[in-house]
Amino acid sequence: QASNNNNTTSTRNMAPYNTIFLVTLGINVILTIRSSGLWEKITGSSSAGNNGGQIVSEEEKSRHRSLLARYLCVYLLATLSDWLQGPYVYALYDAYGFSQHDIAVLFVAGFGSSMVFGSFIGGMADMCGRRKFVILFSAIYAASCITKHFNDYWILMLGRLLGGVATSLLFSVFEAWLIRSHTDAKIDKAFLSSSFSSAAYGNSIIAIVAGLVANKAASSTEMAAIGEKDTFSGMVMLGGFVNPFDIALVALVACGFCAATLWEENYGETSVDDAPPSDGSSDDGGSAKEDPKWYEGLNNAYMTTMRNRDILWCGIISSLFEGSMYVFVFMWTPALQGLMEDKTEGLPFGLIFSTFMVCCMAGSSLFSILVSKIKGEALAVGVFSVAMVAFGVVATSTLDTLSFCCMLVFEMCVGMYFPIMGTMKGVIVPEDKRAAIYNLFRIPLNFIVLFSLLTDLKPEQSFALCCIMMLVATIMQFQLMKRRLNSGELQGIITKKQQNQQQKEEDADESEKPLIEKEEV
Repeated sequence: QASNNNNTTSTRNMAPYNTIFLVTLGINVILTIRSSGLWEKITGSSSAGNNGGQIVSEEEKSRHRSLLARYLCVYLLATLSDWLQGPYVYALYDAYGFSQHDIAVLFVAGFGSSMVFGSFIGGMADMCGRRKFVILFSAIYAASCITKHFNDYWILMLGRLLGGVATSLLFSVFEAWLIRSHTDAKIDKAFLSSSFSSAAYGNSIIAIVAGLVANKAASSTEMAAIGEKDTFSGMVMLGGFVNPFDIALVALVACGFCAATLWEENYGETSVDDAPPSDGSSDDGGSAKEDPKWYEGLNNAYMTTMRNRDILWCGIISSLFEGSMYVFVFMWTPALQGLMEDKTEGLPFGLIFSTFMVCCMAGSSLFSILVSKIKGEALAVGVFSVAMVAFGVVATSTLDTLSFCCMLVFEMCVGMYFPIMGTMKGVIVPEDKRAAIYNLFRIPLNFIVLFSLLTDLKPEQSFALCCIMMLVATIMQFQLMKRRLNSGELQGIITKKQQNQQQKEEDADESEKPLIEKEEV
């Protein structure tokens, strides 16, 4: 009887993860149906031909569907390769017998590589072509996967450096290609929000699938060396935790092939009106401009960012939110484990991860519903405010169920954040420096991540720091929203004055026309 009482107490003390998962799954299904065309068929309402209040043609919607399908085919293969590797990087290093300190150095090297090399590689992508650098991403990340076969510290270090470069490309060049392709295909930028929402939703599905596939692959065989100990072949490993990286390698090959065959090339070019003369001559009749140096993209992106407050604030805001997201990834496990009364009982990590991803999907669907009614800048203020409250509760709560539910609220904010920020950056960041500026945005982000890795903060201290970062992001986003709205109103006034002046000139021409005709007669 005492044993039964203990089991009952243990079950009662454990958060009801299964129930919470089913509830979040139900919410996600409802929001997904509400944000899809199926809702129109169920309710009999129709918004066909409308996008954000604008009338669009069927031809334009068809072009958007074609572009989105080609983009998602490549992008989701890239994110699949990333999700396959993520859960097993630490486990692989640990299985190779490296110490906690050595593993920490490897992780720091990866984020440091992303910060250093990513700062200028985006500018090179703008100049040399975004599709080329997507293919280069596939090759670099594939090489990183190959290094995981070697139980050698310095080969693994090389893999982490390559992985850092690939991560910078993943979070900059893909978005830059998509935004430019919208312009090239003459698709209204109002469709950008739909594109980013679909990408975020698909990414969450891919994350769940990748987790299941990687778990099955890692447990299917035992990891073993292919040769004798103390030989080169003896440090080459196959099976076990290496299997997810081999599957990621296949996904990356497919990603590069699809990019080469399905995507057209585009560059960080200005509009036609701003472009230099096609014959290469300068305005002053001088000689043709020399080819830009590899570092000029970084320098130009930095100068543009520092001179434009909207771009600078947008970068700081994105770094604060994504930095808090990385801190959350590092800290949610020890936070939930610390709140368990029965320390010997393990957390259902797979179920918790799936619940997080379902909430991300729900957030993406909620964005699709709200974006037609509320401007993205205002939505961002609400998202950051809710995230701030969620982090505050997690930092102070002693109840695992309450903390877990607030973590799920933050994951819904993550699902809304990426399409919101993708749309905002698509409007604010200039096209000719887009990939370079996106990578500049990741420099303060990597500082935040490195700070989290190199300091010994407790989970509650880390979440309190995240709460403060969200407070700063909320204030900055509110100011940015006011600036954007004011500039939009000012632009509207200028446009109206221009239209009035043009109308006056046309009226004057019409009044002079009879006199001219009389003189001709």
